[in-house]
Amino acid sequence: MSRRERVPGMTRGLEALLRPPLALITKRDYRGLENLPKEGGFIFAANHNSHVDPILLARFVLDVGYVPRYLAKDALFTHKFTGPILRGADQIPVARYSGSASDALRPTEDALRAGKPVIIYPEGTITRDPEAWPMSGRTGAVRAALGAGVPLIPVCQSGAQEILWPYTRKLKLLPRHTHHVWVGPPMDLSMYEGKPVTEEMLHEATDRLMDILTDMMSEMRGTRPTRPRIDVHTVKKVTKLGEDNS
Repeated sequence: MSRRERVPGMTRGLEALLRPPLALITKRDYRGLENLPKEGGFIFAANHNSHVDPILLARFVLDVGYVPRYLAKDALFTHKFTGPILRGADQIPVARYSGSASDALRPTEDALRAGKPVIIYPEGTITRDPEAWPMSGRTGAVRAALGAGVPLIPVCQSGAQEILWPYTRKLKLLPRHTHHVWVGPPMDLSMYEGKPVTEEMLHEATDRLMDILTDMMSEMRGTRPTRPRIDVHTVKKVTKLGEDNS
């Protein structure tokens, strides 16, 4: 697939470094690509099930013609080592200790309005579910989509957890695993347009988003969760690149 965006040199360099080993240890299963917008900014709202999946999801985003942009805490952008890499790869800073969620997400909304797709993990951390089902979500993905007026695209992924299970350090590189990425239709947010953005609205829409991701994973796996969804607000949070802090 031809690239729809110009890829920054830093991203091209990282891609050249990582693609060969990824091709050796993973296969790809991409579905629903017709649901991706043809132009303009939008949000890839993806479930998060491994420390490995940001790399695999970045490959997917490059494969479908876009630049993978994650959210990262703003302090990393001024660090002498990580700063040049993040800025050179066009990543998005998040002010973790700003006065409000809207202030923290302002750079994200600016990027979206400028026509740049952005990856957001609504859970804000890797799932703690024993079977790697999505947990509940934080409101940042919905807040950014409504604030910037862009499509919110549910993206269900699975397979990275087979390479590196959440919160473990033991890699399982063989046998070769398949990284499944299924893209859903844009989430309908029309019922919220023109209305004041309230916490109740944001949580309602976020619950709908997580329901969609769970339904997509159920279709992918051919089974349903066997236990209630874990509340992300009750688990210890481990912040990584691309995670939603709202």
